[in-house]
Amino acid sequence: MKSLHAKTISVPAILFSQGRYTGNHFHDFSDVVIPLYLTSRQYNGEVQFLITDKRPRWIAKFKAILKNLSRYELMDIDREQEIHCFPCVIVGLKRNVKELSIDPSKYSYSMSDFREFLRRCYLLKRVNAIKLRDDQLKKPQLLIISRKRTRSFTNIGEITKMASSLGYKVIVAEPTMNVSKFAELVNSCDVLMGVHGAGLTNIFFLPKNAILIQIVPFGDFEWLARTDYGEPTKAMNVKYLEYKISTEESTLIQQYPPDHVVFKDPYSIQKHGFIAFKSVYMDKQNVKLDVNRFRPTLLKALELLHQ
Repeated sequence: MKSLHAKTISVPAILFSQGRYTGNHFHDFSDVVIPLYLTSRQYNGEVQFLITDKRPRWIAKFKAILKNLSRYELMDIDREQEIHCFPCVIVGLKRNVKELSIDPSKYSYSMSDFREFLRRCYLLKRVNAIKLRDDQLKKPQLLIISRKRTRSFTNIGEITKMASSLGYKVIVAEPTMNVSKFAELVNSCDVLMGVHGAGLTNIFFLPKNAILIQIVPFGDFEWLARTDYGEPTKAMNVKYLEYKISTEESTLIQQYPPDHVVFKDPYSIQKHGFIAFKSVYMDKQNVKLDVNRFRPTLLKALELLHQ
């Protein structure tokens, strides 16, 4: 029988799972990336990551962040055959109660520290958003987050035309698996807008004093919209605007009669649980923005960029 020899490693280890939520950009950050930062940053790279439930695509996606948090190759403990001895092992990650947030009174770091860390990871050049002056020729850059499936804009061309007429340089893009390239694109923009969804998590890469415009779908979404993105922007030094669509701007109007409970009493759908709520208001709904109704929101964003 082959004897097993223990391998002694001089640095501490952190054991964490890449379990069920990883793959969704919002949960990637809220449930893994931020907690991993809070747990490991104190070691300044001198820490070994031990991973269970390994997902190669996730590792490739966040390679830059992992390399900046640990100087050592990831260890997949589900496959590891050797015995490893560490001075200490932290099992699990520290997680803040609120979504996409860090409580500086509980931890040694703030959201500003985390955003600066991301800037270094992805070599992001812009620190501050544009500060507009009345005599300025340079246009503020507006990034519209597009979605292919649910909660997508059905009149993106009309929105782009209206925004351009107000003086914006408009870019339409869908988040990709290449975080580095998309982070660079987001960092080049002054305003980011999109329908509530995981793509808005890219606000982390916006420069300071940039603006997030969250389009809130129909169906009593306010609590979810503000919890996921509205509240977190306060600590990010990102300004927040919210636009709640009307019944007429929702494609649900094409699927249900106006007097249906879906419109009259969304809360009654919510009472059946999140899955029931999601199946109607998140999975079946797209958005056709009324550009005249939405126009004041983009004007407000321009006003904020003057401040």
